[in-house]
Amino acid sequence: MKSNKIISLWVLLVIGALASSAFMNAKILKKVNADNKGFAVIELFTSEGCSSCPPADALVAKIEKESNDKPVYILAYHVDYWNSLGWKDAFSSADFSKRQRDYASYLHLQSVYTPQIVVNGKTEFVGSEEGTLRNAIKTSLSKTPAANLSLNVSSADQSQASLKYDTRGAGKNNSLFIAIVQKNAQTRVERGENGGRTLSHVQIVRKLQKVALNGDSGEVKVSLPKGFDSQSWEIVGFLQDTANGAITGASKAEFAADVKIAAVKNPQ
Repeated sequence: MKSNKIISLWVLLVIGALASSAFMNAKILKKVNADNKGFAVIELFTSEGCSSCPPADALVAKIEKESNDKPVYILAYHVDYWNSLGWKDAFSSADFSKRQRDYASYLHLQSVYTPQIVVNGKTEFVGSEEGTLRNAIKTSLSKTPAANLSLNVSSADQSQASLKYDTRGAGKNNSLFIAIVQKNAQTRVERGENGGRTLSHVQIVRKLQKVALNGDSGEVKVSLPKGFDSQSWEIVGFLQDTANGAITGASKAEFAADVKIAAVKNPQ
């Protein structure tokens, strides 16, 4: 009888310990989920002609590697206003320089500069400031998004892709922006401030398309840049309030591995 009581007490202790462990794990899981309920869209404005840009490129590459399983979306825009100073950045576009000027207007800045990072359209700072970037990401992930966005590539060929989108909570001033992103590349820079260096890049925006929303869902045709490859590129979409620049929701879409498109090549 005494033996049975000891066994029963032992069973109760084990059950209690398991219940306590489960409770603690639930609390930890709840905290993790709470800490990651938001998103962070990190927009880097950079250039191969700028000697202070490689540290910022390296920083976002580091963040990209660490943030694999989190809703952190890195978009690297190569601006074109450095091109006349010794080296033409093959990834650069006047469209990206314009986007940076738009942020200067939204954020009441007197001028543009590189490297610059803008997080969720609301916070900007020098792109190589690791502590500032990490704090901005942490803050952004802790905030409940104003809107939700989901994306799905329904089909693609060598020139364009069909993208289905679904939104919830988008405001009246929100537009959908679709970024076609090359995941990585290297360039041997021969002239200019980075002459003689081989530069590595991640999350290079090769095309940015603005879509006017017509209801909560729809389908849009997206033109694909030359050299597109289904395994080395992706789509990042985000909702942006065009009245103040705030990004209210974001998502990304991968291309199916069986999409038959020519292998990726660096632009010439």
